[in-house]
Amino acid sequence: MRALATVLLGFTWLLLGGCQSAAVRPQGDGGDNTGRLGSPVQRTSPGDIYVELGTAYLAEGRINEAFVNARKAILIDPNLAPAHTLLGVLQQRLGQMDEAGREFRKAVQLAPHDPYALNALGSYLCAQGQSDEGDVYFRRALQNPLYPTPWVALHNAGSCEEKAGKTGAAEKDYRAALQRNPRFAPSLLRMAQLSFAQDNYLSARAYLQRYAAVAPHTAESLWLGVRTEKQLGDRNQMASYAVKLRNRFPDSDQAKLLEAMIRP
Repeated sequence: MRALATVLLGFTWLLLGGCQSAAVRPQGDGGDNTGRLGSPVQRTSPGDIYVELGTAYLAEGRINEAFVNARKAILIDPNLAPAHTLLGVLQQRLGQMDEAGREFRKAVQLAPHDPYALNALGSYLCAQGQSDEGDVYFRRALQNPLYPTPWVALHNAGSCEEKAGKTGAAEKDYRAALQRNPRFAPSLLRMAQLSFAQDNYLSARAYLQRYAAVAPHTAESLWLGVRTEKQLGDRNQMASYAVKLRNRFPDSDQAKLLEAMIRP
C-alpha cells in the first residue's frame, strides 16, 4: 500500500517495510516469485481505502481508528492481504500476540510472494523467540527481485540473529542492508554498536557520523558517541555528545549513566 510509506520510522516501519505500491491483487499467480508486484494483470480492491486510512491513523498513533479501518477492510474484502498485515501489526501493538500471528499467517497464505507480508510474519516470529522460522520468511521476502525495500528485511533478519546470539550472521546482514541502502539509519546504528562492542572505536565513530547525517540523534546514539570518543581520547567530541545528551534527553537512562560516568 502506498500509505504504508507514511508509517513512522521504528518498529512499524521496519515491520511493513516503508512504501508499497498501490493496493492491488493479481489475477492468478505469474509462476515466479514476484507475486502481485510483478503481475501484469491487477485489480484494485474496495477495501484499499480503509487500509490507507488505517495506516494513516497508525502513523499518527491513533490505534483505535486504525483498528476500526483494518476491520472494515477485511469485512469488505476478506482476501486483501495488506489488510490482514495491518490488523496483525495493530494486534501486536496491543499485545494480542496469538491473534496477530493468525493475521500475519493469513496475509502470507493469501499473498505467498508478498515481501511485506513475509517480512511482517518473520518479524513476528522473531519477537516470539522463533528466530530460525522467522529467518525463513525474511529470506523468502528477499527472493522477490521486485521488493522495493530489501534492506528492511535484511536489517530485521540481522536483528533477529543478534537476539539469538548469532553476532557474525547479524553483522553480515546489517552490512548487506547498507549495501542496498547506505543511508539506512537503523543498520548504521547497529553497526556502530557492534563495532564498539568489538573495540573497533574508529569504525564505531564512522558509523555514528554516517548515522547523524541521515537521522536525528537518540539518547542511545548520543550515549554511544560519548563512550566512543572517550575511548578514542577526543575530549571535545565527547563533550559535544554529552551536551546534546543532557539537553535533548535530560530524563533518559543514558543521561543518568553519563552523570554517573563524570561524577567525581
